[in-house]
Amino acid sequence: MTRFQNPSDGISQEALAGLMAEAVRQALMQHGVMLDAEALTSASKIAGHVAAALPFLPPAQRLAIGSFKGEWTDLASDFLRVMTGKATSDGAAISDRAFERSPPKSETGRPTPQPIAKRAADLQSMLIEDWAGEVAGSTYLEERLRIPRSTLHRWQRRGEVVALRKGGRKHVFPLAQFIDGRPVPGISEVLSAIANPRLAWFWLSRPSPELNGRVPIEMLRDDMVEDVVRAARGLS
Repeated sequence: MTRFQNPSDGISQEALAGLMAEAVRQALMQHGVMLDAEALTSASKIAGHVAAALPFLPPAQRLAIGSFKGEWTDLASDFLRVMTGKATSDGAAISDRAFERSPPKSETGRPTPQPIAKRAADLQSMLIEDWAGEVAGSTYLEERLRIPRSTLHRWQRRGEVVALRKGGRKHVFPLAQFIDGRPVPGISEVLSAIANPRLAWFWLSRPSPELNGRVPIEMLRDDMVEDVVRAARGLS
């Protein structure tokens, strides 16, 4: 029997870590934690492997951990900083912005959800390429999707298309919102509910706990407009 095999039921540490990671991923989604897909996967894997390692430790080490009376939040933050430093020293291109600030806590000591305005400010400081998926400017849309610039700008003025500011006055447009050269139905209603375009697209392009983990933009592409609009209005 190896150290990766649980003597009680035969499950391996790796398999247990996978089960724990999936449980953490579902919990993060259900509680509306706004992470991009890569960060969500990383958070789930880290939590899964840490939790799965505990049953395989020697009894003395398990006892020591069980008697620990320190601040778990600070310990976890230190652990992630060490991981980030190691990854950076190994040449991995990982941003440490997520570790610069600790989330605010309520009186119970639990992290409180970020207000929408705070989330929008965070997105404003991020590069579009890091989170928005495939985007394109008006020239590409005119040449490839045959959308005239005048039509695109009219949609933008009317709030019928998601336009993300890039640089000074330039805007780019997420490609997933177009079908047959037109914005999918429901975009204007979502923008009416979530006025900030970056926040609106961030929500549209990621699994939503309000929609049982489904991706809103994919639902709009499948004509499931009412469910998405209802969820967007509830979020706002």
